[in-house]
Amino acid sequence: GNAIAKMSLETEKPLNKNNRHYASIDVFTVGNKGAGLRNTGYHGMTVKAGETYDFSTFLRAYQNAEAKVKITEGDSVLAETTIRLASGDAWRKYEASLTPRKSSDNASVEILFQAKGRFDMDMVSLFPRNTYKGRKNGLRADLAKALEDLHSAFVRFPGGCLTHGDGLNNIYRWKHTIGPVEQRIEDYNIWDYHQTMGLGFFEYFQLCEDIGAKPLPVLAAGVSCQNSARRRGDGQQAIPMEEMDQYIQDMLDLIEWANGDATTQWGKLRAEAGHPEPFGLEYIGIGNEDHITPAFKERFKMIQDAIKKRYPKMKVVGTVGPNPNDWDWREGWAFARQEKPDLVDEHYYRPPQWFLDNLHRYDDYDRKESKVY
Repeated sequence: GNAIAKMSLETEKPLNKNNRHYASIDVFTVGNKGAGLRNTGYHGMTVKAGETYDFSTFLRAYQNAEAKVKITEGDSVLAETTIRLASGDAWRKYEASLTPRKSSDNASVEILFQAKGRFDMDMVSLFPRNTYKGRKNGLRADLAKALEDLHSAFVRFPGGCLTHGDGLNNIYRWKHTIGPVEQRIEDYNIWDYHQTMGLGFFEYFQLCEDIGAKPLPVLAAGVSCQNSARRRGDGQQAIPMEEMDQYIQDMLDLIEWANGDATTQWGKLRAEAGHPEPFGLEYIGIGNEDHITPAFKERFKMIQDAIKKRYPKMKVVGTVGPNPNDWDWREGWAFARQEKPDLVDEHYYRPPQWFLDNLHRYDDYDRKESKVY
C-alpha cells in the first residue's frame, strides 16, 4: 500500500539478557495499509475456520500508535483486530485473539503499524487455543493425541545427539528450557536447525503425565557427541573437571524440580509454573550412544555416584554405544558390569530384517546384570 519502512536487527536494549536480538522497524510513510512484518511460518501456517488463535508479541513503541494484526491468505484477510500501543522506553506484551472465517494451510500473520515512527518487536506468536488438553503453551492436539493412542509406557526426551550436543557449548541444558518462554535460552542443534525451547522440560513432563507415560529425561554424561567431528572436527569433548561439580548439581536440581515439594528451591519453580504436585520422576538417562572413552567413564561414574547418594531410589539408565556388537558395545557392557547402572540403553540403527533375525538376542543375557532399555 505504498508504505515505506526499513527493518534492522538490534541488540542494544533487548527484551531480557537471554533473548538478545529483536527487530526494529522504522516507518517513514504508512501508505493506505500501514507498514510492518509478515510471518509465513514454515511454508505457510495452517489455520481452521471458527477456531480461536491467540496472538501475542512484545513491543516497544516510541509514540502512541495503533497496529493491525491480521491472519491472511494471499490478498484475503481471514481475521483482523487492532491493538493500541502505548509509548515509552519499556517493553510491553500485547495480546489479542483472532478467529479465521476460512480454513487455510497457507496462511500468514501480519502486524502493520498505522503511524510513522520506530517500533521494536520480539517474540511474535500466533498460537492455537485448542491445544492438547487445553494446556497453556501446550502441544498440537492431533500429534499429542497420536502419542496418547500409542499407550506409551515412557517418553524419552530430549533424545538423540541433541542431548550431548555439537561440542561443549551446545550440550542441552534443561534449565534453559523452563520458566516464561520469552526468557528461555534458544540454541541450534547438531542437526543444524533451531530450537526455540518453546517445548521445554515443563511441557515435556506435563505431556508424559497427560498421556500416562513415565518421563525418561536424558542428559549428557559430561561429554559432547562424538559426531561433533562431522561439523567441528574435534569429536567428543569432555567438560573440564573443575566444572563437573556444577554440572552434576544441575542434574540433582532436575530431580528436585521434578520431585521436590513446593517448599524446595526447584520444586517451588515447578509449582509456580502451574504444577504444585511432584511429577514422580523414577528414571534418568545419563548419556546418549556415547563413545565409551576414559573421559566418558570418569564423568559417568561421578554423575551416577552423586545421584545414587542423594536419591538412592532413582533408576539410572546408562549407555553402551550406538551399535549391537562393536568396540563401544563391548567396552560399554564391561563398564556397566563394573558400575552397575539399573539399565543400559542398547541403541541400534539397523534395517527391519536385522530385528527379525535377532528375536532371541536377549534370551541369554544375564538377568543379574543391568536391564536393557
